[in-house]
Amino acid sequence: MKISSLIKIGAGFILMLFVIIQFVDNEKNIAVAPSGNEIGKHYQVPAHVQKLLKTSCYDCHSNTTVYPWYNNIQPVQWWLADHVNSGKRHFNFDEFNTYSKEKKLHKLDEVVETMQNDEMPLASYTMIHHSAKLSETEKADIEAWVKDLKKEIQ
Repeated sequence: MKISSLIKIGAGFILMLFVIIQFVDNEKNIAVAPSGNEIGKHYQVPAHVQKLLKTSCYDCHSNTTVYPWYNNIQPVQWWLADHVNSGKRHFNFDEFNTYSKEKKLHKLDEVVETMQNDEMPLASYTMIHHSAKLSETEKADIEAWVKDLKKEIQ
């Protein structure tokens, strides 16, 4: 068999596989009802900080993700689902009040650390969601809120 024939068969197989995986769907991270453990239900979150958190953090760190159009394309959907699941495992604003006092304080420290080191929000996220990129002033606002919240928790 000629190389060109093998390439055509391989390309056809890859195309067929791509079409087939479009029918495999992931469960979406969209809560049916608001969580009673959401951080804002138990602690003061200033409106401007809440807006920053929702814009820059909540898609991966809450029980409700706002999905972009390209989430309908596999394997992108699997990749996004993995990011969301990983984000929720590390920190979930909607489940914050289920954490122990020590875990709350540790997670709040991580919020500030990852934000100040430009690890969060992820560069791959802010590349498409430009409004999620935090300015130095916005980072300072979140850091000040975290500092006050830690005092309240202690």
